[in-house]
Formats: sequence, C-alpha cells, structure tokens
Amino acid sequence: MSGATLLSARGVSRRYGALFALHPTDLDVHAGEAIALTGPNGAGKSTLLSILAGSLVPSGGRVERTPSVDVGWAPQRPAQYGKLSARENLELFGRLERVAEPGAAAERLLAEFGLPLDGQASGTLSVGMRQRLNVAIALLGEPRVLLLDEPSASLDPEQRRRLWELASGLRAHGGALVFATQNLEEVEWADRVIRLDEGRVVAA
Repeated sequence: MSGATLLSARGVSRRYGALFALHPTDLDVHAGEAIALTGPNGAGKSTLLSILAGSLVPSGGRVERTPSVDVGWAPQRPAQYGKLSARENLELFGRLERVAEPGAAAERLLAEFGLPLDGQASGTLSVGMRQRLNVAIALLGEPRVLLLDEPSASLDPEQRRRLWELASGLRAHGGALVFATQNLEEVEWADRVIRLDEGRVVAA
C-alpha cells in the first residue's frame, strides 16, 4: 500500500513557443517509494524533475507539496561554486537552506561522500568528485523527497553503492526518491517506472 502523498504534479507542462518540452503531466510521489524516470535524451525527464524541484516554472499546471516536506535536488549538471572548496560549498548551501549547524552537516557529508577535506577549489575536482558534491548538497537539509537527475553517471561502483544505500535509508524513514536514469540496472531500485518520450508519459 502506498504511503502518504508527499509531492504531486497536476497537469504540469513546459513549452518554448509552440514546442512542448513536457506535455501536461500528472504525478504523485508517496512516502517510502522510489520512482524511476526513463526514456531517451530529450524525452522530458530533466524538465519534469526541474519542475518538481521548483527550479523551473511550469508553463501550465501546478506542483503541490505537503507542508513541512523538504525537497533535495541534484541536477544532471553540478550546481556549485567552482572557486569554493567542497566544504565551503556545503557550508554556503547549508546556510541558504537554513540548516541548523551547516558546519557539522558539511563535516558529515564530506566524510560520507569521500570529498576532499582541504581547500581545493571544486572547479578543479574530477567529474566524479563534482557529482559526489552535487548529491551531497542535495542532502544538506535532510529532505523527505530526493530528486536526482542521472545521479550515478559519473560515480565509481563504490560510490554508486553508497548512493543507493543512502536512498534506501531515506525511503525506510518515510522519504521518497524520484530519479532519471538510462541505466537498466538502476531501474531495479524503483518501485515504479515511468517512461517518457517526446515530452509525454508513454508508460507508467
């Protein structure tokens, strides 16, 4: 049986002129579940996730969020300040997210994701390290709903395993996960699979 609804999309769409990147789409995200968004490049997966995260305003429809439910968002392209170190990025975003103790949260996530402890600028880190930092930033506020766009594309096998362990822990404590992937092995982590193509849901 599905848990309580944490996040909902009602007829959300995104268009650029006459072109629809996402046709009107409905989606309910329930506590304790994981949803995989699949489909080819340009199918609308990233657009839907961006709308759910609130980083992209829909052209139509609305997103409804249960009060007090925080959403963590890790876009496909790392969203961080390249001149700041991993620690400085985490502390900065922690303050922006109003985390009670951003320094302590940064310390914990640096250790969990094996991120550099020195002052190396994040812009000089490897692609995989920047992706680790990207996901760590998404987890700063201990969100109930975690949105991940191709989260493990640049991670090594050990970090992939760690990522899915964290996601499983989130679900076990009443959270939910929505992630976009083209990796068939990762789809096995999902309770539901939603396939998009040309901005439409074609299978759910």
